[in-house]
Amino acid sequence: MGAGHAHAPGERAEPTLQALAARKKANQILAAVLIPLTLLTLAAMAMLWPSGSKEGITLASPYAAAPGVTFDTGKIQRVVTGSCMDGADAGGQAGDPGQVPAAGDGAPGQGSQCMFAFTEPDKGGNPVKVVINPDVAKSHGVKVGDTIRYLNLSKAQGASASQGTPAYIFVDFVRTLPIIFLAVLYAFVVIAVARWRGLRALIGLAGAYAVLVAFILPGLVEGKPPLLLAMVGSTVIMIGVLYFAHGFSARTSTALLGTIFGLGITALLAAWATDAANLAGVGSHDAASLVNISDHISISGIILCGLIISGLGVLNDVTITQSSAVWELWELAPETSSRQLFAAAMRIGRDHIASTVYTVAFAYAGAALPVLILVMLYERPLGDALTSAELAEEVIRTLVGSVGLVLAIPVTTLIAVLVVKATGIKSAASRTVGSTAPSGAFALGTAGAPDVVAPAAVVPAVGDARDGGAAPPETRRGRRAAARD
Repeated sequence: MGAGHAHAPGERAEPTLQALAARKKANQILAAVLIPLTLLTLAAMAMLWPSGSKEGITLASPYAAAPGVTFDTGKIQRVVTGSCMDGADAGGQAGDPGQVPAAGDGAPGQGSQCMFAFTEPDKGGNPVKVVINPDVAKSHGVKVGDTIRYLNLSKAQGASASQGTPAYIFVDFVRTLPIIFLAVLYAFVVIAVARWRGLRALIGLAGAYAVLVAFILPGLVEGKPPLLLAMVGSTVIMIGVLYFAHGFSARTSTALLGTIFGLGITALLAAWATDAANLAGVGSHDAASLVNISDHISISGIILCGLIISGLGVLNDVTITQSSAVWELWELAPETSSRQLFAAAMRIGRDHIASTVYTVAFAYAGAALPVLILVMLYERPLGDALTSAELAEEVIRTLVGSVGLVLAIPVTTLIAVLVVKATGIKSAASRTVGSTAPSGAFALGTAGAPDVVAPAAVVPAVGDARDGGAAPPETRRGRRAAARD
């Protein structure tokens, strides 16, 4: 766009010296802001980097087996339902007579019906009779062909049928194959549609999870400041993901500035809301477990960090979209004023806001469906339900994340407009014929020859329907008619 040299139809025009200088100027402006910010973020990350020590943490892993007890896997060959008293014996061979009373809290008592799965161990041997947990049997059940993980107590110290302990107890399903299939399908679709950029986005996602696992999670365990930890970790993630996926450009840098602004707003709101709403996480079983394993872990701090991290993906989406929208609009009509460019981009942004608010709300609602059903069955008043310990965290997460991303849209748009206009590129039309050139015109010329002004799109000038005539293209009415066409 702007002044250029003649080129054949379909041939891509090379950037002029003026365009290259203007692009360099825009990048210098952004670099003056982003480079110090990046260095400060990396320095803070180095200072907050966790030591990796787990001193003072007392945690009994549910997957740690006692002497003689193993976690085995196998494929179900046959499923039967019978009395819970007719279970497998301590030796564990399916079909052998034995008495296996139900064990554990909430297990069915004498006379209850239990589900048993005759399972062929993956390590070989005779099929074994696995007791299926009552809740699994009732809610989902098991079927022939399922691969399951079960607890093998047949060689446990002191295990015997007389003690009333089942020899093989269902633990979980083995979901490796379907998850691998979905992951491969997802990667294939992303790369097929987005190509090289999609591949880079997937690699960037892996890097983002590496930061989460190596920096943020251990930092929370060691009691690092959660607000600072979330801001530094999220900023590092966004810097890496944006530049790796979208490349180093002025529009990417603009999106990064808007994202950081949105993160700051989200962090401030999250810090205030966590304290004002007394989000203590007391309604969560996992939170209660974390409280008891270490004195350094702050549940409210974990909730605060989660409020900030949960909005990263959507925030990145809206900022990169707005930045790209401003650049595309400006390239179509370089003579557009800053106010008109901002207004046009915000019309796109408002549509994005409307759809994104729904996206965030429904994403959190879908994750909390079991809790929502329980709240509905309790028949509590709506106000009490939304402010209860079960739902308050989800409601606040939705509101805080939505405010941050909505405010990030006009800020990102404004930054993009300022950067675009700071380039100083003018179209050849304005230098050739002055202010009477139609918006969006560009020049095609050859060295030593006068520029010839051509409209960006060849459309007939259509007059105002009220006067039935054709308006000249240089008038405001003519330009509006051409724009409508």
